Amino acid sequence: MSVLDNHSFAKMNGIGNEIVVVDLRDSSGSVSPAEAQAVASPQGVPYDQLMVLQPPRVAGTEAFVRIYNNDGSEANACGNGMRCVARQTFAASGKSALTFQTRAGLINCWQGPSPDLFTVDMGAPKFGWQDIPLAEEFRDTRYIELQIGPIDNPILHSPSVASMGNPHAIFWVDDIHAYDLERFGPLLENHPIFPERANITLAHIVDRDHIVMRTWERGAGLTRACGSAACATAVSAARLKRTGRTVHMTLPGGELGIEWRESDDHVLMTGPATFEYEGRFDPALFADVA
Repeated sequence: MSVLDNHSFAKMNGIGNEIVVVDLRDSSGSVSPAEAQAVASPQGVPYDQLMVLQPPRVAGTEAFVRIYNNDGSEANACGNGMRCVARQTFAASGKSALTFQTRAGLINCWQGPSPDLFTVDMGAPKFGWQDIPLAEEFRDTRYIELQIGPIDNPILHSPSVASMGNPHAIFWVDDIHAYDLERFGPLLENHPIFPERANITLAHIVDRDHIVMRTWERGAGLTRACGSAACATAVSAARLKRTGRTVHMTLPGGELGIEWRESDDHVLMTGPATFEYEGRFDPALFADVA
């Protein structure tokens, strides 16, 4: 019997990032990769990320949050998903600021400047090649030697790389729609240079305060939004001195505000989180799950 049999869930949306939130804080059970895949099936509740709240492991935190991609793999971080978790727990608790734990560490969330906005402290980015991680040493990760296409005329090349709790590669382009990301995304995600795979972003810097982007998300595919990718893109642009530390990000699903705070290097992401509906999982989804 699955811990998810007939269990309630909230279907939510973080600027186009399809999120399912499940609260298991009153249970000792956990979700397996196979169960996460079953939820994402067409007969279930298709999602980009499944956010599972488990009992807190650290005093002062609201929950330990496990994050699953729709292929059943686990992610360390998901900014859009954390805004959805924040909205749900704020509504249930009446609080406007809470701390959660993820595999990427402690995540502080609070009510944004208006009732429909929520801010997530995504922590400090990492730029060391071992921390991203990469399979070989690059002393300067503002650009690395990686390309798709002919050596003398590559289609995409020289991405910036960074970790926001998960690996990101950002290719700087003039037109984010001029490339077949659905074709190139899987190749780059699984490139040998990324031993833990990577999120692949195409980004265009409009001006020092504005970036537009598209992302192929590790374990989820082409997505309308990826919060951690927006953070990685913003800090990478600032490292290149092409933007300031506060930028407006335009993603296919909507808008995010990103601030790379100078006082402690933490990245703050602000954006909406939309509640769609509540439901219960059909036990038949998990009947064949070992």
